[in-house]
This record gives sequence, structure tokens and C-alpha cells, in this order.
Amino acid sequence: MTETAPTETAAARRPIRDWRVWLATGLGVGFARFAPGTVGSVWGPLLVWGLTALQVTYWWHAPVALVLFLVGVPLCNAGARYFGREDPPGVVWDEIAAFPVIYLLTPFTPLTGLVGFLLFRVFDIAKPWPIRRFEALPGGWGIMADDLLAGIYAMAVLRILLPVLN
Repeated sequence: MTETAPTETAAARRPIRDWRVWLATGLGVGFARFAPGTVGSVWGPLLVWGLTALQVTYWWHAPVALVLFLVGVPLCNAGARYFGREDPPGVVWDEIAAFPVIYLLTPFTPLTGLVGFLLFRVFDIAKPWPIRRFEALPGGWGIMADDLLAGIYAMAVLRILLPVLN
């Protein structure tokens, strides 16, 4: 993992006065000192587990993901301003919002939850083509879009693996 930028260290010491930053950092989880994206991603499977517990069918994950994406653009913009850089590691809303996409075609179980989490992190970190190109979009759009595409990649691979996982 990369070392924390000085602006992020200074930002972590400042109180959060903007509710958008609080949400963008996953209720503060994005301030984790090590691997904030991975730590923040833990909220994603919990979100999908919550949807499953509420008996929301996985086909409803698409509208949920759309709402999370559209809400996430201004939240991630606020988080980027707070940290003083584009796509700071402490902004984890984008990771969280990708998870309903991962389970769009696959029922959520403890096993698919773990495999989907791992696949997402691999694609989010490695950024295979064209994920990195989406990251270059301006502001919150780029912050959100690369994770959305990483979620789509994870969804496709998880769907292929589903017969083996059952």
C-alpha cells in the first residue's frame, strides 16, 4: 500500500464538520491507517447482507446501485476537497456503492460475499483496462466510475464461478 500523503494525515486530525465527508469516508472508516479502501469495502457486503435480510431480491440491486452512484458523485467531490486531492484513499463511498452491482446476478451468501469482496478488491487495486480510463473522469465521476466498473468485472467473474461455489 502507498504511504499516506501529508494532506491526508492533516485532514485526519481535523474534525469533520461536513456530513458529506462523514458519509464519503464510510462513517469515518476511511481514516484507517492501513488499506482504507479495503477496510471501507467491508461496508459493501454488510450493505448487501442488509438488503438480503430485508428480503430485497438481488434484481433490486440495480436501482439501489444507481441511487448510491448518483448520491456518491457529490459525496466523493466533498471528500476529495476535504483531503485536498483527487480520489483520496480515505474516500470509500465508491467502494461501498459498488457492492450492490457485484450481487446483481448472484444471490448473496457468506461464500459469495467473501469471493465477491476479494474479486472486487483485486479489480479495484489492479485496475485492468478500461477501469483506469474511467478513473480519469473529472471529480466524483471518476472516483465513482472506476469502482462501478470494478464491481461489474467482479460481478461477471463471480457469475462464472457460481456453479463451482454452489
